[in-house]
Amino acid sequence: MSRIFSLLVCCCLFFSLPVLAEDLSPLTVTPVRFKTTFETLDLPAGENMGLLGGSFLFDTTDWLAVGGSTYGAITGERGGFITLGLTAELRKKLFKNGEVNAGIFVGAGGGHGGYALQGGGLMLRYHLGGQFNLQRWGNLGAGFSYVDFPNGSIHSLQPYISYEYPFRSLLPSGWLSSSRGRDSINPLATVEQEFSAVYRRYDIPADVLTDSGGSQHPTIELMGVEWHRFLTDSLFLKIESAGAMGGESNGYMQILLGAGGRLQLTESTALKLSVSAGFGGGGAVATGGGLLVDTAVALQQDLGRHLFVEISGGYTDAPDGSFEATHISAKLGSHFKTPQVPDRKVLLSDLGSFAPQHLRIRMIQQNYFKGADGWRNHHADQEVRLLGLQLDSFQNDHFYLSGQGIAAYQGQAGGYMTGLVGGGVHLPLFDSPLFLELETLVGAAGGGGLDVAGGFVWQGNAALGYQLSDCYSIIGTYGYMSAPKGDFRAMVLGLTLAYRFNFFTEI
Repeated sequence: MSRIFSLLVCCCLFFSLPVLAEDLSPLTVTPVRFKTTFETLDLPAGENMGLLGGSFLFDTTDWLAVGGSTYGAITGERGGFITLGLTAELRKKLFKNGEVNAGIFVGAGGGHGGYALQGGGLMLRYHLGGQFNLQRWGNLGAGFSYVDFPNGSIHSLQPYISYEYPFRSLLPSGWLSSSRGRDSINPLATVEQEFSAVYRRYDIPADVLTDSGGSQHPTIELMGVEWHRFLTDSLFLKIESAGAMGGESNGYMQILLGAGGRLQLTESTALKLSVSAGFGGGGAVATGGGLLVDTAVALQQDLGRHLFVEISGGYTDAPDGSFEATHISAKLGSHFKTPQVPDRKVLLSDLGSFAPQHLRIRMIQQNYFKGADGWRNHHADQEVRLLGLQLDSFQNDHFYLSGQGIAAYQGQAGGYMTGLVGGGVHLPLFDSPLFLELETLVGAAGGGGLDVAGGFVWQGNAALGYQLSDCYSIIGTYGYMSAPKGDFRAMVLGLTLAYRFNFFTEI
């Protein structure tokens, strides 16, 4: 019953996404909130685990917000315990600067505890609380939450504290035609951003031990993504996520939030410094409670107006564990500028210098079926069920780039997660709402007893979809997934609900 309930909630959250562009002039601006929470869970045998959460919530009405969330351990003994999923939150203003809110998170993940602790990996979190508006400083709140792993042994009620930073974004639904050629009546200011794919290598001192006291393998290779939002020409905020895909620490994952500065050396070359903190662990890496701090210096070289490459070096430390490492990274990314949208409405005539980028977000439910002997270290004859999100950026009518984050919620594989990037081809069929898609993805995976060796995996999918409306589609997929250096092989069946929207960038 818990599985059916969780999937029904996910569907409801997904279809609550805003339909913002029924009338193309003006376009409605979407209020967005970045919310972070902290709470301490009671685990079996009197153990405590401090859980840090981060959410991007999109207001669909004055009283309902939906979005994606992640939670990770930062205190206790469970570094590497990470989940991801969907959140819905109801809000009601009580007075000018105060509100009450209640919500639910449906997600998957776990780690550093085995299936006895988190079972299949399904996590439900309910909360009831309030917050006070600090004006330009954001919103400060508190309340009570209940975290439940229905097929595991975590069932905990506790207080939490929260901080929320609201801003606005222009994300009209459906796919708009280009705004090129329009004259801007009231040109909008811009916000600079960067997005990049990242390869990172950790070099670990010989005296660093694993969480079981053994010798730590001297290197970990990671694959991930990184996003920067510039506050000024030189100051930026950053979010990064990466997982192990080489070495002997499959299942290791980290998510970091930070800030930095950029010094322009020449017109096309810049030096960047940054400091970050967040959570990470898994793969027997001794991060203690899970808190990580990171410093980095990078040299960025533009290859054109938008494309850049970057090399960086730095140091990462787990203050509560023995893990520490120096690192080098290589990045390939894109600069882009988006409109600054302070008002509730934006006219198309104000967007003459911007073009809509066609994006699609997918809520994914997948089943892994045994593809080879030894594909799992336990429960080898049991399928694994997973839940996650995938974001597609269409470069034209037929080709898209894609990134995916997905985690196990059933099948005694709690703690298994994967992050993949790649691309696909979209082919409409017979001048009808039907379409065919073929895609290939590569990336990192680990945890949950699936034998992915160092963590590098690839996946190929064929999909048949039906466009329900300009915004929504439903897609069925069949694929194959493999870890080239391990015994993991799986046939993959999936069902996806997809939502199309626009993201404006400067021409």
